[in-house]
Amino acid sequence: MRGVKDIIEPVKEELSDFETHFENALKSNVPLLDKVTHYIVKRKGKQMRPMFVFLTSKLLGEINVTTYNAASLVELLHTATLVHDDVVDDANERRGFFSVNALWKNKIAVLVGDYMLSKILLLSLEKENTDLLQIVARSVKEMSEGELLQIEKSRSLDITEEEYFEVIRKKTASLISTCCEAGAISVKAFDDREKMRNFGEKVGLAFQIKDDIFDYGTPEKIGKPTGIDIREQKMTLPLIYTLKNGPKKVQKELKRIVKNYNEDAKKIKRATDLVIEHGGIEYSYQQMNKYAQEAKGILENYPDCEAKRSLIGLVDYTIMREN
Repeated sequence: MRGVKDIIEPVKEELSDFETHFENALKSNVPLLDKVTHYIVKRKGKQMRPMFVFLTSKLLGEINVTTYNAASLVELLHTATLVHDDVVDDANERRGFFSVNALWKNKIAVLVGDYMLSKILLLSLEKENTDLLQIVARSVKEMSEGELLQIEKSRSLDITEEEYFEVIRKKTASLISTCCEAGAISVKAFDDREKMRNFGEKVGLAFQIKDDIFDYGTPEKIGKPTGIDIREQKMTLPLIYTLKNGPKKVQKELKRIVKNYNEDAKKIKRATDLVIEHGGIEYSYQQMNKYAQEAKGILENYPDCEAKRSLIGLVDYTIMREN
């Protein structure tokens, strides 16, 4: 598997320039707001979403100012949702650092997230990027719907596999698909925008399934679970598969644990053992690999180039990463 450093090579300079571009997009006349946003920017993750924007743009054309604006819009949305999620989840850490709400309390965190969402609107109108605004707004809508659908279904533990995929398509895959479609729009590759959206969606589905598998341990540590999803009563693919296809006795025990004993470490370990034993992890790997291969298949008809190889590398990274 290619590492992130190798994958970003074709857009290394653009990603470096993007840091300044993004920080400028966040600037305000309120010192407290600048202090919080500076803290967020300096503790960013791997910049996966801007990577998708820039690599898609480079695959289809020449990176330009609109590409940087597109990357800023999706990064603003991604960061806003993370800040809001930490408030909702009452999380004190994000990527090993204190979360915004842990340092500045919930009210400020919510307002900072709201500020970022408002910047999406203002930057789009200022630059007259209405096409980009439309797809980012659609992503906000879908992510909210996905989150609410997941909450609704987790209460009754009756989510089907079809409903699960609808949840993660909206909640996780919609943002990555928006990145890829935005990259196409930014270089005026309008005939390719639907293909790139589809590519991003399939990568996003594979990404979320990989996250589901992590709750049961890394590949080297399957059976040493974190159990976070079970504690939060999240209906993930390994659990859904086992609840549907496992022996009736196993289905009954799993439901009882998730519903009534989701704070009990021993019971959680028992639940994860049952899911592993009855094929939940194996099936999830199959589905993850299927979507990854379908994503790569979309790229097959494009000419070989550095950007194409890096996008393929990103797909592989998505399903082989260890965190």
